[in-house]
Amino acid sequence: YRQLPHSLLSQISATLVTTSVSLGGILSDNNTPTSPYAGFTPMNPSDEKLWAALVQLGGIFFGVIPALIGFFLLRQRGPFLREHTIAALNWQITLILAYFVGVVTSVLLVGFIILAAAGVLQIVFGIIATLRAYNGQLYTYPLAIRFVQN
Repeated sequence: YRQLPHSLLSQISATLVTTSVSLGGILSDNNTPTSPYAGFTPMNPSDEKLWAALVQLGGIFFGVIPALIGFFLLRQRGPFLREHTIAALNWQITLILAYFVGVVTSVLLVGFIILAAAGVLQIVFGIIATLRAYNGQLYTYPLAIRFVQN
């Protein structure tokens, strides 16, 4: 450090300062302060389709969790994604109610039929919704109750 010429040390320190400022996000390109809370940037259509398909597919394996994550974190990133996350969330809440009714009525043995039907519909409608989302088409679940709206 002591053996380097003074001009080289000043160039290195200037480079480090500008790099740390640009990497830290404190200043933008035109030296105006930026905020990490400035808003959401919209996704391009292919990313929207991919995330919508992942939210729909995640409902088959993880239930309501992917729909909740998508609703709270991704719905502001585009209108297509918003519609799919709302549809997935409504469907998952409807399934929770169906499973609850099935468990309560399983004492009467009819509940086992409700549980089996809800499981089959979760898989079948989840696959259809995933394919529609991946192809860029909107999908509304036929039996879903609209708890959440735009």
